[in-house]
Amino acid sequence: MNLTSNTLPPRENAGFIGFIEKAGNALPNITMLFIYALVLCMFLSLGLSFISFDYVHPLTKETVVVNNMFEVQRLISFVLAMVNNFVNYPPLGMTIVATLGIGIAESSGYVNVLIRKMLKMTPLAWLTPSIALVGVLAHVVSDSAYVILMPVSAMMFYASGRHPLAGIAAAFAGLAGGFSASITPSIIDPIMQSFTQDAARIIDPSYHVNVLCNYFVSVGGVIGVILTVWYITDKYVEPRLNRLWPVDTQVKKEQLAQALTDKENKAFSVASYSLIGFAILVFVLAFPDDSVLRAPEGTLTSPKAPLMQAIVPLLLVVFSLPGLIYGYRTGTFKSANDVTAAMEKVVTTLIGFIVFAFFSAQFLYAFKMSNIGTLIAVSGAEFLRALQMPSQLTILGIILLTAMLNFVITSASSKWAILAPIFVPMLMAVGISPELTQAAFRISDSAINVSTPMFAFYPLIIMYCQQYVKNTGVGTLVGMMVPYSIGLLLTLTATLFIFWGLGIPLGFNSGYTYIAN
Repeated sequence: MNLTSNTLPPRENAGFIGFIEKAGNALPNITMLFIYALVLCMFLSLGLSFISFDYVHPLTKETVVVNNMFEVQRLISFVLAMVNNFVNYPPLGMTIVATLGIGIAESSGYVNVLIRKMLKMTPLAWLTPSIALVGVLAHVVSDSAYVILMPVSAMMFYASGRHPLAGIAAAFAGLAGGFSASITPSIIDPIMQSFTQDAARIIDPSYHVNVLCNYFVSVGGVIGVILTVWYITDKYVEPRLNRLWPVDTQVKKEQLAQALTDKENKAFSVASYSLIGFAILVFVLAFPDDSVLRAPEGTLTSPKAPLMQAIVPLLLVVFSLPGLIYGYRTGTFKSANDVTAAMEKVVTTLIGFIVFAFFSAQFLYAFKMSNIGTLIAVSGAEFLRALQMPSQLTILGIILLTAMLNFVITSASSKWAILAPIFVPMLMAVGISPELTQAAFRISDSAINVSTPMFAFYPLIIMYCQQYVKNTGVGTLVGMMVPYSIGLLLTLTATLFIFWGLGIPLGFNSGYTYIAN
């Protein structure tokens, strides 16, 4: 796949979204954007390093200083860190490992049959909300879901006679855009809680924040997210895609229309039962309170839990196990060479993403080490604090400020590590609870994810789109996802204010106000 498309959309494309597409696709490809961003970051660090700022870091209590990345020692450290930056780039390893398993399952024919059976079970009218629901449920497996859900959703839409990019959009919106809405706890919950609790203890040393302090409002947002994604996909995004971005590449759709043979059905059953057996085995191993798959405190969803740390290897097994069984039973795989060839073939589709990952990793390193991100976050928070607005407007201000920051700093944990020590004590002083502040942050952090090219999985999703519309560029994806960001931001904000207005608890052991002891 190629990430270098800058083809402009059709001439009849107009309006705000059309402008975004034209502007975005007129830009260089996303890899070059990160190269330019890296260069800009380096020179900005040079210029800003000569300026003294009055902002104080909320944790270190030291004045925020921008570090000059051209300083000799920092430049040497940057060069020496390049390989580690690339190797440790979070999406890189999980994408490659999970894709190896997908390659086996896809080449064997197992994925093809799975999609055909899923289509028979899913009424066409309910396809979009089903995809959105799966996206919401996939929050529990975190980033690894991007590698699986997007291509499967695209193929399901395509096989149903619908636009495949609409399937990707619906899945992306449910997974990333609606990340603050969830039925099950996810890895991000304990991460958010730890920062919020530490920040609250700046004011109240005995304050305790429950890990599931936003659980009820998260569950309450699920229906709104699904309905919003459903409406925007079917009423706006897909009709627009059909009109302006027709499918122009040949995907083996005809295979999905062929009747399954007895041999294929039996092989699929055996392969699927083996997968179910593996899932039961993992469940049995994880069930005991003293299971080795649990974190030291006994939870399964904590980042410290071996089960969460093993998600990507487990995904490799989840795809390769049924793929191998199906392939050998149907004769698709005749030897180990066929299996390795399947993995080699699928990895070639990641070449563009691997190149992007190298430069993106270098930019993120420079952005962090220069302290420019810290300066942006702290200055924005200080501006909001200076406004001294009423509680409702203050919460709305936090939502809007976080939304703007998310275009530059997409990592939720990185932003909250900086903002929590500022926002939480600041709002506690005016009677707003830490749990409410955290909920407001999470809303806009998730809604904007899908509309910023800085999001780590953007090039991967562009690559999936290019399998069906070869001229897909940055602008195409941003233009496709902006309506979701607007819709989800409104929906999730409305959900929070409805809970607040009705006095429904945000989660366990959490309220809306803080009263000093």
